[in-house]
Amino acid sequence: MTPLISHIEWPKSTIELTFHDSIVMLGSCFAENIGNKLIEHKFHVDLNPFGIIYNPESIALSIMRLIDKKKFEDSSLVFHDGLFHSLSHHGRFSGISKEESLEKINAQLAFSAGNLQNADKLIITFGTSYVYRLRETGEAVANCHKLPSNLFTRQRLSVAEIVDRWSEALNRLFAINRKIIVLFTVSPIRYWQDGVHENQLSKSTLLLAIEELQQLFPARLIYFPAYELMMDELRDYRFYADDLFHPTDLAVEYIWERFVETYMSQQTQQDMKEISLIIKALSHRPFNRQSESYQHFISQTLLKIEQLGAKMPYICFKKEIEALKN
Repeated sequence: MTPLISHIEWPKSTIELTFHDSIVMLGSCFAENIGNKLIEHKFHVDLNPFGIIYNPESIALSIMRLIDKKKFEDSSLVFHDGLFHSLSHHGRFSGISKEESLEKINAQLAFSAGNLQNADKLIITFGTSYVYRLRETGEAVANCHKLPSNLFTRQRLSVAEIVDRWSEALNRLFAINRKIIVLFTVSPIRYWQDGVHENQLSKSTLLLAIEELQQLFPARLIYFPAYELMMDELRDYRFYADDLFHPTDLAVEYIWERFVETYMSQQTQQDMKEISLIIKALSHRPFNRQSESYQHFISQTLLKIEQLGAKMPYICFKKEIEALKN
C-alpha cells in the first residue's frame, strides 16, 4: 500500500520478530489491532491478559502483578450495575458473581505470568498519560467501569512519574527474564475527550517518557512510530473512522504493513503470505456445502495446510484442520 500524503523513513530493525518468539502484549485498543493480526498470522501471542489498558501506570502495575504472580481476592472486586468488576481489568473480566470474575482473572494471571517469564518480546502500547485514581486510596485504576465519577480523581502523569514507575517495572522484569526485548508504541488514536490541547500534551508526555526509558535501557528497548505514521503519513481524514478519532481499517492495515517491514525478515514475510492464503481460503462460504466443487476445495485446502505444516512445523494448524474436516 502506498502512503497518500508523505513518507516517514524508518530503518529496518536489527531485532526481528519470528514465529519462534513468545510474545506478550499489553496496552490500548491499538495493541489489540496489531496483536490480533499477529495471532491471525500464527505468531505466539498472549494478548492483553488484563484486557485493554490505556495509561502507563496501570500497565506497569499489571506487569509487576504478573512478576509477583499475586492472585486477586474478593476484596479487589467492586459490584456495580449487576456485575462484579476489577478496577485493574477491562470489562471482559467482569462477572455476575465474584467466583466467576475471580476465576477468569486468576486463570489468566497464572497463564500470563508464566508467559512473561519466558517471553522473547514484550510489546507495550501506551494510549494516554491521563490516569484515574481511586479517591479513597490514591491507587491508579485501569478501568472505572462507569462507577460514579466522585469516586475518582483525574491526573496527567508527568514524564518523571512514568519513567520512575517503568524503571522499577523493567528492572524487575529483566531480573526474571534476561532475554526479553521490550517494544514500545504510542497509540495513534487521539483521545479528544481529554481535550484537543490536552491530547497533544498527553501524547508528548508518553513520547518523552519512552525516549528517556530507551536511554536508560538502550540494549533492551525499541520503539515503533505508530503514532507518527498516523499523524504525519495518514493525516488525511479519509484514514479516520466516522468519529474522526479512530483509524480506519485501511489505516491500521498500512501501519501493520510498516510494522511487518520493520521487524520481519523477508523469509518471515513470505511465510506470512502463505499463511494469509490459507486464512483467506478458510473464510470462503459456499452456497452448497455438499457440492463436488466445494468438497474438492476442502481436500485441496487440507493438502496445502499439510504441506505448509511440513514446511513450518513450529506453526500449529490444528484448529484450521479440524474446522475443515467438520
